[in-house]
Amino acid sequence: MAENLLPSTSSQPVPCLHCAYPALDSDVSQDGDMIQQEVGAVNEHDERKHRRHACARMRTRAVMLVTVVSKQQQSDFDADTMATPYSGPKNSLQASKPVVVGVYGIPGCGKSSMLVELKNRLGEEQFSFHEGSQAIATLLPGGLAAFHQASQDEKARYRELAINAIANEATKNQKVAVVAGHFMFWSEKDQQYRRVCTKADLETYTHVIDFDTAADIVSLRRQDDKGRERPTMTPARLDDWAKTEKRELQRLCRSSGILFIALSEAERGALSVRMINLLLDFQHHCSQHNLRLAHNRLDSISLRSGFTMDCKQPCTMLVLDADKTLATQDTGKLFWEVMLKKNLLDPSSLEGKCDDPLTTLFSSQLGYSYTAFRQATLLYEQYSDEQVFEGVCRNIASLVKMHPAMVSLLQTAERKRNISAVVVTCGLRRVWEIVLANHGLMGTVKVIGGGRISDGFVVTAQVKASLVERLQNMYGLYVWAFGDSPLDVPMLRAADEAIVVVGEQYVRSRSMETHLLQAIDSGNFCPRQVLLPETAAPRLDVERLPLVNIESSEFLFEISRQRDHRRQPTAEHHIVHATGRAAAKLLTTATRDARVSGPALREAHRLVGRYLATELLPDVVGTEEYEIPHVQGHQTLGHRVKNEKKTAIVPLMRGGEPMAFGISDVLPLAIFLHAKRPEDVEARHLLGLETVLLVDSVVNTGKSIVEFVRHIRGLNSRVGIVVMAGVVQAKAVAADPEGVLHQLHQGEPKVDVVAFRLSDNNFTGKG
Repeated sequence: MAENLLPSTSSQPVPCLHCAYPALDSDVSQDGDMIQQEVGAVNEHDERKHRRHACARMRTRAVMLVTVVSKQQQSDFDADTMATPYSGPKNSLQASKPVVVGVYGIPGCGKSSMLVELKNRLGEEQFSFHEGSQAIATLLPGGLAAFHQASQDEKARYRELAINAIANEATKNQKVAVVAGHFMFWSEKDQQYRRVCTKADLETYTHVIDFDTAADIVSLRRQDDKGRERPTMTPARLDDWAKTEKRELQRLCRSSGILFIALSEAERGALSVRMINLLLDFQHHCSQHNLRLAHNRLDSISLRSGFTMDCKQPCTMLVLDADKTLATQDTGKLFWEVMLKKNLLDPSSLEGKCDDPLTTLFSSQLGYSYTAFRQATLLYEQYSDEQVFEGVCRNIASLVKMHPAMVSLLQTAERKRNISAVVVTCGLRRVWEIVLANHGLMGTVKVIGGGRISDGFVVTAQVKASLVERLQNMYGLYVWAFGDSPLDVPMLRAADEAIVVVGEQYVRSRSMETHLLQAIDSGNFCPRQVLLPETAAPRLDVERLPLVNIESSEFLFEISRQRDHRRQPTAEHHIVHATGRAAAKLLTTATRDARVSGPALREAHRLVGRYLATELLPDVVGTEEYEIPHVQGHQTLGHRVKNEKKTAIVPLMRGGEPMAFGISDVLPLAIFLHAKRPEDVEARHLLGLETVLLVDSVVNTGKSIVEFVRHIRGLNSRVGIVVMAGVVQAKAVAADPEGVLHQLHQGEPKVDVVAFRLSDNNFTGKG
């Protein structure tokens, strides 16, 4: 039988049905044991660091490596253990998997009406909406009537055929499929729940949204719905059904690598907005997209062409973890403690036996993978709206006391013109922003982290390491990294200097020493340790992990001294374009229509400029946050193009002017400078600028653009330049002698290109 019978109060396990989820970073052994895998590549360090490593390798060491962690160790609820990320079964499909979102909830919860509302508001250009029962009906000549007469095995087969057809259609049309389906039914005959969710469902869904509608509301809707025959059920029975379904759904999603969230219906309008925001987030999010957004965040708060936001010229960057590094507390654990203490959370709604859902999550087979951190974000979204989240974060921040030594270190960085600092946390960005503000540090020390869908990304161990490498390779900085847990080891290894923060025995990671031993033994890694507080017992021994006092004059001199030379930033340039995108096709039509001329044609080009400035430009130059008044009366954060006030829009007359006006609509704080010839751009125009946008309607050979670029470089060698154009000939940016714009990158600062359309479809670029 394809269907499972579940008693209403049963806790019997349902067999785990793994899905073909895209592989992450490791494998699961056949007997189910999780194998520890070292994460992150060894960074190539400068000659000075190699000499230090050579000396370190000459030390006498007795290292016992532990490469396989036992089941007992894995079941230990160590919030810092680097569990291996779930990667699905070994025969997982590696092809690109379509985004298919399952919408569940007991009959009468409002799935169908929500599907109609979503279809009306999102349209069907990028999304497709399906009623599971209707999809099944199309497969049988007799429709649903014939389906109801089929055997249980036949029903299961048709359900699998239906979900497979939906997935195939989503792949073919490159759309996000949203499917309203049934997970289980109540059997009056057997007095049990009958699960109808199939293995194919769990292999297909990438996300599941459960409608957690109050039982009394569902009861009234079922009574009022005269168009469907539904058995009469008490609110108590409906409530038990909803809770059982939610519990089973959550468990199966966790074991299958499916992201899960339950949404309560407090206000219909608010629920539809949350659904839309979730679907728009699910549409594009993947580990690569996540990393790109994290890079954009770093760029928006850090450096461009060697300058910080306050015009400092650092050669040293301090990159610090937050929880158990800046302070003793784990703010993720504190969040759920405060939620329970303030009765903002029903303990019975939590998965597992632990009051901290993050402990349950990270102790699962998802480990500390990208998927696990995305699921953590959905937990915060599920149990707290924006107002509750902000209130709890402020409450937590008031309980956090930073280590005095860390406060002193960051204050030193604040005073020194050649040092900057950034906090990179896998935890809650908002908490640490408030903590730093409480210690008077928020003006200069920024935070990269997540916690909400609106943050856009999550921070994983791999993201931390990648941000360090970006600071080194793109900005030429010497990086000091500070961290306390296995999640920090890839970041510590990538840095030029690594400081392991060691706390008291009862709060520190129990698996960190194993990871440190593995990393040290692999070579090219020579960390030091700081004891916070000073009474803490050292890790390993002081020969393999030397002690350092970060408040000592020797240490402060070491981080403050000017380096003999800075790294040469990598000449990395971006070419992004909208060729082939549906929106681009729509906007292009008016610019190519012979019947459109005069003001209408100028307006068409202006719309193209708005599109480029909104959709593509932020991917190249990044975004920055600023405070705005929220509609509910409090202050919140908005976003705009990075360094908008320090940007100049330069249309190359006359072709680029209409499009430049559209760009100006999106960047109203940017200055606008007409230029017919390169000489029209003068040194005084470039004072204090971070970015110059050269705008033209068509770039053919690129020679005129090159003249402008070289003229501007002669006046200001550090200003960033972005070429924005309606049409760019592919040969102008090709990586060969004919690629005039490409040749600019040979020994010169980078020039980015944002194009509406490339004329050569064979060009391979980003976008």
